[in-house]
Amino acid sequence: MRKRWWAAIAVAVIGVGTGAFLLKPVAGPARELDLVGDVTRGDYLIRLGGCVACHTDAENGRAMLSGGAGLETPFGTFVPPNITSDPEAGIGAWTLAEFADAMSNGMGPEGHLYPAFPYENYTLMSDQEIADLYAALMATEPVATPAAESQIPFPFNIRLAMAGWQNLFFSPNRFEPEEGQSEIYNRGKYLAYGPAHCVACHSPRNALGALEWDKALTGSPGGTGGRAPAITADALVAEGYDVATLVQTLKDGFTPGFDVLGGSMGEVISDSTSHWTDEDLTALATYLLAE
Repeated sequence: MRKRWWAAIAVAVIGVGTGAFLLKPVAGPARELDLVGDVTRGDYLIRLGGCVACHTDAENGRAMLSGGAGLETPFGTFVPPNITSDPEAGIGAWTLAEFADAMSNGMGPEGHLYPAFPYENYTLMSDQEIADLYAALMATEPVATPAAESQIPFPFNIRLAMAGWQNLFFSPNRFEPEEGQSEIYNRGKYLAYGPAHCVACHSPRNALGALEWDKALTGSPGGTGGRAPAITADALVAEGYDVATLVQTLKDGFTPGFDVLGGSMGEVISDSTSHWTDEDLTALATYLLAE
């Protein structure tokens, strides 16, 4: 009887400890929130970060940034929300602190955010970039029509479960340049892992939807991140790419084999990379072809 009692106590202690670990807040370094945002720089970040491609359902006639097409995953269909400056349908009522918390720690005003929103990548952005992006979004034309509701079945619709997911898989931090590498290499790496979040689409994920970081950029067979090819140096070279041709493809969508990239990548090119500076395109291509 005494052994059973002690076993029950041990199970209870383990259960409480596990629950405390999985539910504890996950947060990276504190952001500097008194910076003045620059709308022009922020407008570029909207393109750099893929906001337009994700949060605009142009096919169904929605206004820019007023809500995207549904992203189908094994956990349900996630609809990117309206992120215009409308205070009710969009994020116009958000403070900079709330916006920074969402971008950096995956925590929105209504609770934990699902990793379909790539806060794992945006957390690498600098404090000034967060302030600039916020300023630009607050300056957008408000659209009073909310995005459609996401269709997330039980038990994945329990947001509190994301606290456990974050404790298991999310380590918020800022980008640190790789020592011994050039400035252009590190800029490209920052783009791939940070705001451009190439790694989010072009990497496999485990059964719980977490990125397999040790296989970054080796391609996604499908599932949570959708199907996307490998974009490692070996894979790109095999497709006939060098830095110049990859830059050109990211501008116009034409591949070295005279194909035209369509689908999700076509949207990324038309709404995002075709608006980048040549310097950023070259940096990304340089990094990808060096890995």
